[in-house]
Amino acid sequence: MITLYVIQSKVTRKRYVGITNNLHRRLLEHRSGHTKGGQILGDFDVLLTEVYPDHIQARQREIFLKSGKGREWLKTINAPQAH
Repeated sequence: MITLYVIQSKVTRKRYVGITNNLHRRLLEHRSGHTKGGQILGDFDVLLTEVYPDHIQARQREIFLKSGKGREWLKTINAPQAH
């Protein structure tokens, strides 16, 4: 199983989209600053996780989420709520 994940900086609101076969390990790597994404984002929230049966399907979804339409869709799932 391959997990697609989206994390977002708590400060800059920048997002990182990635795939991994071990989500727990990968998030620890990001939090420790051992990855470029983790260094850029700093403290982050996990916005989305999706599990796929293989790397090919996860990669297709990753490519979509990194496209213009995918980035727009991500904005809709993380739109600020009116108070």
